[in-house]
Amino acid sequence: MNEDPARRRLGRGLAALIGEMDQPMAAEAAPVPTVPADRRVPIEHITRNPRNPRRTFDQSELQDLANSVRQHGIVQPVVVRTVGGDRFEIIAGERRWRAAQLAGFSDIPVIVRDVDDRTALEIAIVENVQRSDLNPLEEALGYELLIADHGYTQNDLGEIIGKSRSHVANSLRLLKLPEPVRDMLSSGTLSAGHARALIPTSDPTTLARAIISKGLSVRDTEKLAQNDIRAQNDPGFGSKPRPEKDADTVALERSLTDRLGLEVSVNHRASGGHLKISYTTLEQLEDICRLLERR
Repeated sequence: MNEDPARRRLGRGLAALIGEMDQPMAAEAAPVPTVPADRRVPIEHITRNPRNPRRTFDQSELQDLANSVRQHGIVQPVVVRTVGGDRFEIIAGERRWRAAQLAGFSDIPVIVRDVDDRTALEIAIVENVQRSDLNPLEEALGYELLIADHGYTQNDLGEIIGKSRSHVANSLRLLKLPEPVRDMLSSGTLSAGHARALIPTSDPTTLARAIISKGLSVRDTEKLAQNDIRAQNDPGFGSKPRPEKDADTVALERSLTDRLGLEVSVNHRASGGHLKISYTTLEQLEDICRLLERR
């Protein structure tokens, strides 16, 4: 894919386009917008972007923001695009739009940008990722949309959001989890580190519930997952003594898996051992080959 220079600049230039957004203003701060609005638009003429990766909004935080905008006004305009006539769709700033409704506003200041679906989705993802407003599953779903609908590679996404390709790969791996585990991830009862360890296991849902009930750490979860994987590969596992991997080996596996964005297994013995890298696509295999060739 030929890379558009404007796309490479998007992540770095987003603040210049829409400013620091969605932050409740301190009482002593002067209510001066960082970016001036193009116009004011009735709230009922604005709709949310159905492709916005953010799905969850904390109601108490929304109420706090509503109290702030009721007192100071909307400091940063909502970024929208025209969708026909006098109707607009939000590109960035849905949280302020929701807060304005709670505050009883009839209209809000907007910045109008003429962008296509792809760019609107890029901006929504970059804005939320830069402010850490997406939970891990929402972030992964946003990346999946750009890959499925617009032909992006993981490297493209890394350039846009200012993250490594392995970060994108690790996020996308979370989508392999069953729905109940994804719900735990969305609600915050399970961390991304816990969830990634469960991906190759035989029953992620049961293990996830055990992890939450016992309050297991990520490292404990990785050991639990390793035992489950061994049992899958060796039906006799558990009926005979088997040496556990030491903490350093487990930590090395975790570090390599996170850096590569691929499942890595290290089996070390006194006489040697082997390292296994699992991949699922030709693109991932090509990435591994490029890394090895550079060495």
